[in-house]
Amino acid sequence: MSQNILEKNIASPETPGSKHFPPFAADEELNKQASAAISHYPEDQKRSAVLPLLHLVQHRFGYISAPAIDWVAEQLSIEPIKVVEVVTFYPGLRQSAPGKFHIRVCRTLSCAMAGSYELMEKLCEATGIDRSKADAHSAPITVSPCGNYSVEFAECLASCGTGPVCLVNDDFHEAVSPEKAKELLSGYQA
Repeated sequence: MSQNILEKNIASPETPGSKHFPPFAADEELNKQASAAISHYPEDQKRSAVLPLLHLVQHRFGYISAPAIDWVAEQLSIEPIKVVEVVTFYPGLRQSAPGKFHIRVCRTLSCAMAGSYELMEKLCEATGIDRSKADAHSAPITVSPCGNYSVEFAECLASCGTGPVCLVNDDFHEAVSPEKAKELLSGYQA
């Protein structure tokens, strides 16, 4: 049997982090939020709400799955491939479940020189994450075996003078030396 366009282009494999997020299901509240987001655009340009809808989905369900893409496309009266194009273009949109605590480590020059690559190694060591098969483009997120933590490198987090910097979910941390990796994680226990 041949794969459809979504199966071919969106990899939403189960990860140990999946247990922390509900499966995608559009309920009355999500539909209401989508309508509100879409209402900010003229009827003939409602496809412009694709990013706001994807952010709604990711915030609630942790990542963008194939059923979520179908739902977004339906809300905007566009083909699912148009949503796939957006999801696969923006690295901030996740295609698989992260851990309960998702850590993005800046890897641009200032942070790299301050030790961000070593910080990533220490975070992986402390959480049991094996990044040996990580693919910066198609599978940038690696999840710990317990599902509580995930890591990925991020491009500039806009604090070049205080590197290395990282985000844990939406919490910003500056000057996180590799030696402080365990201390950082101690604030994020499942």
